[in-house]
Amino acid sequence: MRDFENLIRQAVQEAVKNIYSLDADDSMLVVETPRDPKMGDYATSVAMRLAKNLHQAPVDIAQDLVKYLQEHLPEASSIEVARPGFINFRMSGSSLSKVINTVLAQGDQYGHNDSGKGINVLVEWVSANPTGRLHCGHARNAAWGDCICRLYEASGYNCLREYYVNDAGNQMAMLGESLIARYFEHFGKSYPLPENGYHAQDIIDIANDIAKEDGDKWLQADPKERLEYFKNEGDRRELKKIEEDLKFFRCTFATWTHETFFYENHSKRIQECIDKMSAAGLTYEKDGALWFRSTKFGDDKDRVLRKSDGTFSYLTPDIANHVYKVERGYQKLINLWGADHHSYVTRMQCALKAVGLPEGTLSVDLIQMVRMVEDGVEVKMSKRTGNAITLHELCEDLGVDAARWFFVSKDVATQMDLDLKQARTRDNNNPVFYAQYAYSRMHSILNKEGTPAYVPVETFESLSDDKELRLMKLMSEFPNLVASAAKDRKPNKITEYIMEFVKLYHSYYNSVHVLNPDNEKLTNERLGLTKACMITLRNALDLVGVDAPETM
Repeated sequence: MRDFENLIRQAVQEAVKNIYSLDADDSMLVVETPRDPKMGDYATSVAMRLAKNLHQAPVDIAQDLVKYLQEHLPEASSIEVARPGFINFRMSGSSLSKVINTVLAQGDQYGHNDSGKGINVLVEWVSANPTGRLHCGHARNAAWGDCICRLYEASGYNCLREYYVNDAGNQMAMLGESLIARYFEHFGKSYPLPENGYHAQDIIDIANDIAKEDGDKWLQADPKERLEYFKNEGDRRELKKIEEDLKFFRCTFATWTHETFFYENHSKRIQECIDKMSAAGLTYEKDGALWFRSTKFGDDKDRVLRKSDGTFSYLTPDIANHVYKVERGYQKLINLWGADHHSYVTRMQCALKAVGLPEGTLSVDLIQMVRMVEDGVEVKMSKRTGNAITLHELCEDLGVDAARWFFVSKDVATQMDLDLKQARTRDNNNPVFYAQYAYSRMHSILNKEGTPAYVPVETFESLSDDKELRLMKLMSEFPNLVASAAKDRKPNKITEYIMEFVKLYHSYYNSVHVLNPDNEKLTNERLGLTKACMITLRNALDLVGVDAPETM
């Protein structure tokens, strides 16, 4: 299969070299798809970019280049100049149709590429505290991170999926105390519920489960032993629910790294990081605390590593965590954090420079907020429980496919409104339904009673309809798109591609007859095209974690 954009770019580069003895760089050799299909399949503005250097009119330059390209780019059926100096390319049907057999041969692997070249990359995402069920605010982070991993895996990266469990610190003590209060309440006893404790229903449920399993043995237990037990049980049980909810949402993790891991063996890993920073003169004591000179690396103020009471700040074990990732052989680290972590990104990157990690080791995507909206009104609470809508409830309401689609269809750098009513609908106003319906339509064509089985052919000479050619062009672009979406960490590029693809396919379906009893050759070639379209669409949907149903 040919990469037409790159093919054109190389041909233009050769033309510029041969005609003008210039080496055109990538900034000059921009090849793009015209907005209007009537202008061709691809276009370049290289003539206009060369005009200043050559002191010639762009149209004249374009005409010279076209003469050369017409002789040296046989894959194009037409190459034309358009004012003020664009060069438009239309690829031949024979070159475009080669993609069909490529897709059919590669099947589930179509779209996969080796652009990642085996780079070891670790993606850490979600990482919500194990203090309650995941809510809809975590859903965007969960879907985006999973899709990034799917894109990396399809693009030849060696990708590790990791969840970092924040199971140390004050929030765990609050979890333990909250559970104890509800445990006492189960037996009609009084125990103060912390003001900053956790009040959700699942805390009550866990406390009641412990009461049923252990009886009242903890009512008179040593307070320290009791707190430790309830902290650990709360952590274990909440984490189990989190893992179950994520699996339900089609998010899986290979490793679960615990913050408490870095406190084991007298915090050896943490201390090694502090020692390295101190040896470089990057720490100092002030007011009984140990500070990091982060301002030397561009931070707006220095940061505390060890507080005056001897406990570590959140930053310190996090430094050790990232060093540990690199020690495991991962050259590229990706974190997905909430939008409120904006200042923490700089802080973390400064710290990693301070312990000697190369600049650029860590990249962070900040996940902007999502509003749930219904009939123009923001929805914050579950109608059933009166609490924040959980991830599980959202998926039960909308379906996993719709929930995932909407959360990855818009760049996470922007805030979004999720229209619940639209996401529930089963019509063409719902983009995921529209996409899935296209797949089921393709499947129906191929499997309808009386449809002849597709017979493999070498060429597809009968496919000349404009929409057929455009479908083949789109299919040929899919592997490069996957590589680009992986490199940029933009799963929304895939949903945009899917919508363009299915819109074109629905239009094609409504304008031609795939099955032509009087023309077996045309029918067979259109069945081959439909089969290739079905594979491409299925693979694209899989990259965003959406099912491809055979029937709707």
